[in-house]
Amino acid sequence: MSNASGKSSGTSNRRQRGIVRGAPKRCWCGSDIVAKNSMSEPNPGRRYYRCSYAARLRLIDDDHVFKWVDEALYDEIETLASKMSSIEQVVEHEKVCFARNQMDLEKEICERVEDVLAEAKAEAKSSLKKLMIVVLLGLMIVFGLTKLIGYDV
Repeated sequence: MSNASGKSSGTSNRRQRGIVRGAPKRCWCGSDIVAKNSMSEPNPGRRYYRCSYAARLRLIDDDHVFKWVDEALYDEIETLASKMSSIEQVVEHEKVCFARNQMDLEKEICERVEDVLAEAKAEAKSSLKKLMIVVLLGLMIVFGLTKLIGYDV
């Protein structure tokens, strides 16, 4: 068992070639990561991640991956919480943009409806004037014809 498995505080990632946040996927040497149980006195049964190459050779104080599972999971939770927070900010921003766009669209629709109604009203007035002129002309013709016919009879 590695001496690193006996450490119970501080950062347990002994990897010198880069810091691993969360659960390690692969060691810098290219070996897979295995999960093992600590047999040390200070940490009996505590789970840890270890480079399979270093675990197989039982290397001690090496620079291959070693990380406590609980610390790795805590890192994962922190990362997810950070991502969730940034996603919540994006959602809030998008809500504001959506509300603004919705108001702009409603305003534009109202303006277009008002324009169409104004055009329809103007057209109706024009049509009404034309209709009144036609009716007046018709009445004048009818009145004139009755006078004309009335003089002959």
